[in-house]
Amino acid sequence: MNEYINLSLENIEKEHICCAIGDAKHQKGVNRKKEWMKGKFSDGLVFRKLNAKGKIFIQYEPVETAWVPISGKKYEYIYCLWVAGSYKGKGFAHELLTYAINDAKEKGMSGICTLTSKKKKPFIGEKKFFMHYGFEVADSIGEYELLALRFDENESPKFYDSARSMRIEQEEFTIYYSPACPYVEYEVKELTEYMKEHDIPIHFVAVDTLEKAKNVPCIFNNWANFYKGEFVSNTILNANSFEKLLISER
Repeated sequence: MNEYINLSLENIEKEHICCAIGDAKHQKGVNRKKEWMKGKFSDGLVFRKLNAKGKIFIQYEPVETAWVPISGKKYEYIYCLWVAGSYKGKGFAHELLTYAINDAKEKGMSGICTLTSKKKKPFIGEKKFFMHYGFEVADSIGEYELLALRFDENESPKFYDSARSMRIEQEEFTIYYSPACPYVEYEVKELTEYMKEHDIPIHFVAVDTLEKAKNVPCIFNNWANFYKGEFVSNTILNANSFEKLLISER
């Protein structure tokens, strides 16, 4: 039987958080995410991982306190379900999602939801996988879809109206980011240095409170890119991927 660990205030300092395991350059981001998690456990945040040195985990919490522009009552929101490398195809994703579904039912929730897209995009869930378990489209903004698995007749979660604009007034390249992903800290630093070196204006918006997260002007799951006022992607960028994206948008 596979052994899993749920992180808590008691064990978080001695346990890894999967995403950036073994990557020294992201250690500051790991530490920042752990601090963020410590403040979220009281909201009901669950981070469950396989007891192994790998990227096999699920992270979710009640949608009311989740740092995403989604409204709803008594729904769990899955931020991330990730099984990587040699662990793929061995049933771990099934076990993690089944645990989350059963946990939500035991807590008396009305359902569970997550962000996906019509075509596969990085850093968000795969639609086909969730639909296999009975998830259905509850709301959509362009290519992005909010999937929900309902347990009762309670109203399904929805995107906030503020997220539907997918536009901002700022013309220069703008990035919204949160501390909920360990990759963010280093990439903000790398991009800041790159922009200074190449004299390219860039604007960063730290989404560091629940209020800010609920009112971002786009779909959001830790990172969002805008250029010339338009939302262009949810992909976490480094210097190389920024260059490619900027060239494609010009």
